Amino acid sequence: MGNKEKVLSLQNLTMSYSGKNVLTGVNLDVYSGQIIGYIGPNGAGKSTTLKIMLGLINGYGGKVEIFGQDIAISDQSFKQKIGYVPENAEVYDTLTAMEYLTFIGELYGLNREKVEVKAERLLEEFGLHEVMHSRISSFSKGMRQKVLILSSLLHNPDLLFLDEPLSGLDANSVMIIKDLLEELANQGKTIFYSSHIMDVVEKISTRIVLLVNGQIAADGTFDELKEKSKEGSLEGIFNQLTGFDQHKHTAKKVVSIVMEDDDNA
Repeated sequence: MGNKEKVLSLQNLTMSYSGKNVLTGVNLDVYSGQIIGYIGPNGAGKSTTLKIMLGLINGYGGKVEIFGQDIAISDQSFKQKIGYVPENAEVYDTLTAMEYLTFIGELYGLNREKVEVKAERLLEEFGLHEVMHSRISSFSKGMRQKVLILSSLLHNPDLLFLDEPLSGLDANSVMIIKDLLEELANQGKTIFYSSHIMDVVEKISTRIVLLVNGQIAADGTFDELKEKSKEGSLEGIFNQLTGFDQHKHTAKKVVSIVMEDDDNA
């Protein structure tokens, strides 16, 4: 990786819930400026990995290092340099967008006046200037998602964890976020991006990591994975590596059931 800084390291990461193994030995080194697309079937352990790295889950086996600190024994100072967009976030609905961003900024130790100026400028860029003093309870899902993304960026983090960050966003907003992530990576930021939306992962990621049954089944650029599997799309690669080839058959079966004559009609 040349002189790039190692930002994140997972060493033999394991996790089990009530006797069921969710992660069975994940080894991964992530370097500054990479956009990691972290994909896998439901139940593969993607969200569990994210929550362990964020310090939200304990009881795991193995070692997690962020910015060179073992998170199990560190003073948690590394969290100041992390941003996070969860898949299902609870936003304080009674706050306005401006109040929410100011609150989050102050949690990260930022000066209130500076946060307010920064938040207003960011909301304007995201087309939310006119509603910045409206309660979040009146926002659409896409507008809430924009506020969440902005709240993860306010404190200028070096490492960004995104769990299905494009949920509810329209096509134009998706393009902005895609370009935004590329620009952040160009500035040396590291992005760890977990999603089910294959075409977006394919377009955004500089490196794709596929998790199957709690282990890494593939790790490389899209072109490298394509070369290995001879598949033309990330969806094709995913289906091949996860052994899932039933989608067309299932679709036909569902349609045939739907179109059967209803004897009771």
